[in-house]
Amino acid sequence: MGSISEGVHAVRQAMQAAPPYAVAEALRDTVTLHFAVERVEVLLADPALVTLRPVLEEYAPGVRGLAIDGTPAGRAFASQTPQREGCLLHLPVSACGERVGVLSLSFGTSPGTEVVEDLQEIATALGHMMCDAYRTTDRYHRVRRAARLTLAAEMQWALLPGVGHQGDGYHLAGQLEPAYAVYGDNFDWSCGPRGLILSVTDGMGAGVEAAMLTTLTITALRNARRSGAGLEEQAGLADEAIYSQYGGHLHVSTLLMSFDAETGEVALVDAGSPRLLLMRGSQVRHIELEQQLPLGMFGNTAYTEQHLRLEPGDRLIVASDGVYSSRSQGGTEFGGSSLESLIKSTRMQPADEAVRTMIRGLLDFRRGMEVLDDAVVVCLDWTPDPKPGPKPSGPHPGRERP
Repeated sequence: MGSISEGVHAVRQAMQAAPPYAVAEALRDTVTLHFAVERVEVLLADPALVTLRPVLEEYAPGVRGLAIDGTPAGRAFASQTPQREGCLLHLPVSACGERVGVLSLSFGTSPGTEVVEDLQEIATALGHMMCDAYRTTDRYHRVRRAARLTLAAEMQWALLPGVGHQGDGYHLAGQLEPAYAVYGDNFDWSCGPRGLILSVTDGMGAGVEAAMLTTLTITALRNARRSGAGLEEQAGLADEAIYSQYGGHLHVSTLLMSFDAETGEVALVDAGSPRLLLMRGSQVRHIELEQQLPLGMFGNTAYTEQHLRLEPGDRLIVASDGVYSSRSQGGTEFGGSSLESLIKSTRMQPADEAVRTMIRGLLDFRRGMEVLDDAVVVCLDWTPDPKPGPKPSGPHPGRERP
């Protein structure tokens, strides 16, 4: 058996050399050769973030995987820290702040700290490999799913840049619900040297029609953004594109945001948008914005930026009307004290786990009720480094060019 450093290098090389559909097998074969590991399993989180599903011993679609809540492997995923279960070791698998799943390893005797650290490095490399593999093979998409996605949901998930991102001084996460049947709600972002640009879309309609409308909206916004347009111009160009296609019969509520992670400055365009909430310390308040017309209503709308300054430690939450307008069996609306209390309960959680907590809270609140609208929750935490290192030069995130 080679040294630990040689083992890490060998496993990474093996995964890089493997075809995308065989990355997990390459990891298993090389890890067991270079480390005292008896058994390996790669577990991927399902789209609803409810179960972890094995790659090497694949479950058939429809069979329940390993629950995230209440299991050691699930705790590794939720907390993003290694978890020991006797001679089992569960390591979080992530890439750039996006949670992918868990690497579970079985040993004859419990491994030492140095071995765990090296295996965690391998787990992180696996996360990056998986994110790349998703683009070129369907294998891992099939493994992840506990049920078949609707066509509209397939379209919406394909639009996403991811469901989480860890930037320099911030953490971003989002989730769609119902994960397997979402149709109109979505989010998009682009990170840059100083921060990011974010859009959260609350689509009109249902089914494939809503997904097609959202696809046009996000593509129009990306086209404008990648051409160097600021938020106001992005909104205006998307407004024109949607109106040109639908003639005002369909329109899209959208919140556009540019966030500067160095200063905490946030520029916003509220186009009939989802709701924006701010948690500062233990207090939660609704940010009142000047509501402007939804995109595509008239096609020649001029949009105006508004501004907000965050403080270190602030958390921004964006929720679509499928969240705040949901009602319980007793007729209570979720968007009032129930949502605020739930947000407060996430204060000690990272952004990605906070989003999962909010979605679970929503599902519990409306249990037994017919779901009339899909929902999106996005969470942005500003955690600036008090002694930031050098940053690459570049334009403000609202004016980035490819």
